[in-house]
Amino acid sequence: MSRPSVVQQAGVGAVLLLVDLMVIAWLLYGYGMTGWADSYDASPSPDAASRAARQAMWFLAGGAVVTGGGLLALGWRISGMMQFLLLGGAAGVFALFASP
Repeated sequence: MSRPSVVQQAGVGAVLLLVDLMVIAWLLYGYGMTGWADSYDASPSPDAASRAARQAMWFLAGGAVVTGGGLLALGWRISGMMQFLLLGGAAGVFALFASP
């Protein structure tokens, strides 16, 4: 099996970057809307925004492991590391949002 060229890896990385940024933007929008709705809720229930951030964190961390690990296993080092760093970093940001 031949290794993919740097140009192929960069192309796949660029496409995955766009997809990842759209997913992260969608999750940020959902977190923001949930936080906005929480501001109108007077009940002492657990914070729904932190729950949404925790769900987003696990979603992104799982995506980082599955896509990044899969690409690295296939020998696509540039794309795999980009997935690990971008999705893992976004998961870390959502982990900060989820903390009380």
